[in-house]
Amino acid sequence: MGEAVRVLAVLAQHPELELEWDEWNLGADRFLETGVSISDREFQNLADDYDAILLGALGDPRVPGNEHARDILLGLRFRLDLYVNYRPCKVRHPRYSPLRDPAGAAMDVRIFRENTEGSYAGVGGALRQGTPEEVAIQEDVNTYRGVERIIRAAFGYARRHDRRRVTMVDKANAMAASGALWRRVFEEVAADFADIEAQAMYVDAMAMDLVRRPDHHQVVVTSNLFGDILSDLGAVLAGGLGLAASANTHPGRHALFEPVHGSAPDIAGQGTANPMAAILCVALLLDHLGWPWAAGRLEAAVEAALADEVGTPDLGGDAGTVQVGRWIADHLTDDRTLWERQTDE
Repeated sequence: MGEAVRVLAVLAQHPELELEWDEWNLGADRFLETGVSISDREFQNLADDYDAILLGALGDPRVPGNEHARDILLGLRFRLDLYVNYRPCKVRHPRYSPLRDPAGAAMDVRIFRENTEGSYAGVGGALRQGTPEEVAIQEDVNTYRGVERIIRAAFGYARRHDRRRVTMVDKANAMAASGALWRRVFEEVAADFADIEAQAMYVDAMAMDLVRRPDHHQVVVTSNLFGDILSDLGAVLAGGLGLAASANTHPGRHALFEPVHGSAPDIAGQGTANPMAAILCVALLLDHLGWPWAAGRLEAAVEAALADEVGTPDLGGDAGTVQVGRWIADHLTDDRTLWERQTDE
C-alpha cells in the first residue's frame, strides 16, 4: 500500500487530477490493542465523506478467528451494499501467464461477481456438532433484486466498453432453484441489450473454457461463490494474484478497491511483496473517479515494468516491493503523454 500511495502522490501532481486522501489505521495492531476493528462512526464517515476507499490486504495470524478482517471487509461489503465485485483478468505480458500461447490468445475477461448474497450470506447452521451425526447446512440465498442488478451491471459495462458478449455462469443442472432464477433474469435483462450476445454456461464448463479459449470470453457475470473461484482462476491465468486488483462497488454510491492476494504473513517484513495489484487498484480507482485516460497510463506503466522484467519473486524477479513501486512511479514521472494531457475530450 505504501507503493500505491507513492504512485498516487505522483498522479496528484497532475493539474487535472484533483486527488486528496486521508490515511486510516485499521490494522491488526490497533485491533489487538483496542479490540476495535472498525467502529460504527468510522463506517458512517466512510459512507458520507469519501468518494472511494483504497483498502490494503487484511489478515493476521495473531487474530486466528479472522474477526478483524471479517468485520472490516465483509462489514464494508454488506453495510455499504457493495453488490458488484469487479475483477479484470487480463494478460499484461505473455511471459507471466501459464497459458500455452498467451500472446496468440489474449485473455482480457471482466468478471462481475454478485457480492452480497449467495453462499456467503451467512444463512445456515450446524446440528450435533462434534459428534458422528453432525449436520452442517449452508444456504445459498438468491433474490430477484440481487440477481437482476448484478446482471444489469455486467451488461451495462459491456455496452459502455464496446464488449459484444456477456456470459452468465451458474450450475442450473444441479442447483435447480437458484439456476432457474438466474437464467430467467438473465434472459429478461439480455432482452434490453439486444446488441450484445448473451450466453449461459455451467461453472465447470466455464472453468475449462477459460483455459481452453481464454480469448473467447469478454464479460462474465455469476454468483458470489462461483465468482470467487473463477476470478482467482482468471487471475492465475493472467499472471498471478500479485497482479490481481478488484473493485467492490455500489454504482453511483460507494466504491472500495483492494488487491485480492491476501496479506501473505509468511513474507511479512521481507520487502518482497508484489505491489502491482495495489497499484492496479489505483488505476481502477482513477477510472471510477472519471479519469480513464490516467488509469490507462498507469496500467501502461505497470505493463512497462513487466516488459522490462522488473518484478518481485512471485513473478520470478529479484526486485523488492519498494524498488518496483519506485520504478513505476518514475516511469509515470517520465511519461510525457501523461503530463501533456490537457482536458478530457
